[in-house]
Amino acid sequence: MLSDTHTTMDPAHSELSRAMVSAVERMQAFPVSVQSILKLTGDAACSPKELVEVIHKDPIVTVKILRVVNSVYYSLPRKIISVDHAVVLLGFNTIKNLALSIAAVGMLPTNPLAGFDGQRYLLHSLTVAGLARQLASRFTQADPQDFFIAGLLHDFGKVVVAQCMPAEFRRAREYGLWNETSLHVALQAVAGVDHAEIGAMLLEKWRFPAVLVAAIRQQHCVEPDCSDMALAVYAANQISNRLGMDFGATPQLQELIPAMAQRLGGTLDQITQAMGDLEPLLQEARRFSRI
Repeated sequence: MLSDTHTTMDPAHSELSRAMVSAVERMQAFPVSVQSILKLTGDAACSPKELVEVIHKDPIVTVKILRVVNSVYYSLPRKIISVDHAVVLLGFNTIKNLALSIAAVGMLPTNPLAGFDGQRYLLHSLTVAGLARQLASRFTQADPQDFFIAGLLHDFGKVVVAQCMPAEFRRAREYGLWNETSLHVALQAVAGVDHAEIGAMLLEKWRFPAVLVAAIRQQHCVEPDCSDMALAVYAANQISNRLGMDFGATPQLQELIPAMAQRLGGTLDQITQAMGDLEPLLQEARRFSRI
């Protein structure tokens, strides 16, 4: 059971916290195979061989891991045909997080009341993931694969709201379109929830790494001291919106504050230009979003 960490706040904040905790706790559990991955990787003595054996028991997760690993996001020198090879090349933690992420994005809302566009959500999330992975090279000691996972899951709090509060999600989307504001702002105005906080709470419950949880929580942060991963996700999200790969209501295009631009090495336009031809990345996102 998650605890309400905002009980010392005013009643409005307490009600907000209760709504978010309720939404998180009503989310369905991961499939049995993924729960096994969570349990297994919680053991410090867990070996890569054990992880591979558990993943192989779920053919859907296995196939999707190999599809992502062989995509342009990872740009590996040769095609990978087994999870064993993927673990050797990309590492234990990357494959673990990738398996959990694939399971998470497979839990998209099915209630038509929410009006949730699953393919558009995946297209945006995959684009942000690919861009965040590229931006990781601008930071020292950054793991590009972790940045990819953060980008892939950055909007998962919206999935939780759509799944557990479908009527509120639809109203928020309509509110955002009518008032020309982002779905993030609309959800706060209509449903009184913060999708970034909900996403972070759920990933915390599912035992994702603390640095990734923090990046999800800080993704709308415009403070100069936010984490490198949070900054990359924020910038990737903005670039994705500029490329027409947004998700939600009306995307709010914002510039980096000077301190953030300095850390990233340029404005968003300069960073986008330096990335070169992004069409292969966008094509891959389009292809995978239809899987």
